[in-house]
Parts: sequence; structure tokens; C-alpha cells
Amino acid sequence: MGKVSAEKTIRALVKSNVETYATTFSERHISEIDNPNGTINMKIHNVFIAALGEETQYYTALVRSLDSSLGNMLESLAMNIAKLFYEVHRKVEGPLGIKQMQQIAELLEEYKRRVREPSTTDYQNLREKPPSKNLVNKRHESDYYLIDPETKEHYLIELKIGGDLDNKKARSEKEAILEQYAILSNTLSPKRIIKIFFATAYNRYGEGKPWKQSRVRQYFADDELLIGKDFWNFICKTHKGYDFVLDEYRKNAYLIKNALESIKETYLG
Repeated sequence: MGKVSAEKTIRALVKSNVETYATTFSERHISEIDNPNGTINMKIHNVFIAALGEETQYYTALVRSLDSSLGNMLESLAMNIAKLFYEVHRKVEGPLGIKQMQQIAELLEEYKRRVREPSTTDYQNLREKPPSKNLVNKRHESDYYLIDPETKEHYLIELKIGGDLDNKKARSEKEAILEQYAILSNTLSPKRIIKIFFATAYNRYGEGKPWKQSRVRQYFADDELLIGKDFWNFICKTHKGYDFVLDEYRKNAYLIKNALESIKETYLG
């Protein structure tokens, strides 16, 4: 795909995803106006928020719904863009060695106790295929298991839109992705490159500023992070990917604003 056609296709995907999202978000909430179990109606019964006024009550309920559903839209958009440039899979399944699982557990314990700083060299021993008699079959659902059709490199990506994880989840996410790494190591040629990443759709500290999420950094090395701009550039396979996505999103953001106005008129008059 040429640079011009790639940009046009990426922009077209962003536009169509925003259009679909704005329409479905508006229709869903408007259709629930008389439904006591509707998304907004179920969230407006906090008496402490209600005491602040009807408008504040409405906005706090809507913002929660908007934040969650917008994150889902961005995940879907990223997946659609990835399919333009990569072979995309959503699961990793295969043999995993008992010793490999022990190595992963020991490594994570060292991260937990902060006696080791995360590095991509920490798990290279997982590339060694274990004896066939000490294998168990395991399956993991994967956010993004991508294969570059040009380089044949394999990528495992865990995407959290804003990157907010507590310590328990950060550890479990690293464990899951390391097990996927080991499974691929057991099934692919030793020459195949396998990389793992933790990604976010935006930098919660501001684009271009240091990403300080210490709970994630306790388990993931700098080379394993795709934060905001880096994630979109990677998915789009161009250093301008983030610019394409954000620019086109801003051009079409009025559709979401219009949807929000329609919902407001329906609920508040």
C-alpha cells in the first residue's frame, strides 16, 4: 500500500468509526429515556450527586458512559487499522513448558520485590524449547497478536486505553503476555523475532511528556512500551500515523458533540 493510499484509508477508517460511534451512542441513550434500567437512568440515583442539581447529575452519568464506550471505539479502530498492515490474531494457543512457567513466576516475583528492573533480556531464556514430556497446552486471548507480512516478525501487544493498572493487574498482564511469548517460542523457528509491548491509546500525562505510570513500569521495560503516539505510529506502520488518526478524529469530533447535544435535549429538555 502506497503512502498516499495508506493515509486515505486510515483517515477513512477513522471517519467511519466516529460516524458509527456517534450514531449508535446517541440512538442507544435516547431510546433508553423511559427505561429505568437504561445506562444513564441507572447511574443517576446517587443521592449525593443528585443534591448538586439535575444537570450535574446528568453529566456525571453521561461522562462515565462516554469514557467507557469511547475507549471501546478506539480499540475497534486500532484493530481495523492494524488489519491493513498486519496479519491479525486474537489468541495464542500451544505448548507451554512447566519450567518456562516457573521461570516466568520467578521473574515476576523479582519485579514485585523490586530486586530486578524490567529488561527485554530477562526472558530470552524462554526461547529455548523445553522437552516434549514437560509440556501443557494453554490458550490465551490476546488484544493484538500481529505478524508483519514483510519482515515476518511477531508482536504481542496488550492495549489499555489510558494505561491505568493496579499492581495486581500489571503483574497478571505481564504473566499472560510472557506465557504467550513462550508458546510462540515453542512453535516458531528460533530465527523468528518475537516482541512484546504494553500500549496505550494516549499519554495520560500529555503527549510528548514522560509516561510515569509506575505500576506498569514495575513490570514492563522502556523498550516494551508503546505510549500514545508510538502506539498509533506502530499500528499504522508510519511515523505519521498518530497525526493522521488525531487530525481526522478532530475533523469529525463534531458528530460526537452533536450526539451529546441530542442526548442532553432528550434528558434535560
